[in-house]
Amino acid sequence: MAELFAYTDGACSGNPGPGGWGVLLLAREGDAVVKQRELSGGEAATTNNRMELLAAISALESLSRPSEITVVTDSAYVKNGVTGWIHGWKKNGWKTAAKKPVKNVELWQRLDAAQARHKVIWTWVKGHAGHPENERADELARAGMAPYKR
Repeated sequence: MAELFAYTDGACSGNPGPGGWGVLLLAREGDAVVKQRELSGGEAATTNNRMELLAAISALESLSRPSEITVVTDSAYVKNGVTGWIHGWKKNGWKTAAKKPVKNVELWQRLDAAQARHKVIWTWVKGHAGHPENERADELARAGMAPYKR
């Protein structure tokens, strides 16, 4: 049985500014990659956090059936949000502890719904640290952003 991994990244040129997201999906049996898929996209006016969220959402939404997957992100915002903060936000009607509306609430709700179909392990890696799969996700995010840059 292959193990499934999604390496996700977001990029922005200026924050806000044109942005992109990238996903490298890998199915592994031991050390061997048995299947690989790449996804990317972008927007003309966005933020880095929105692109990081869209990468994770796109990875999970791309799966045709409920799966066990490890999502690897270099975004502490996404990792901490989805494994911690989101529980309080939902209890508080999508308000922060300070009673302010959660930023990017529609994306957090979409991520919450996307992950509900799956058994997800969330992992954080340091970005731009030579991690090959994370570097590829970054390249895909930059490619997704390219059509929106002047």
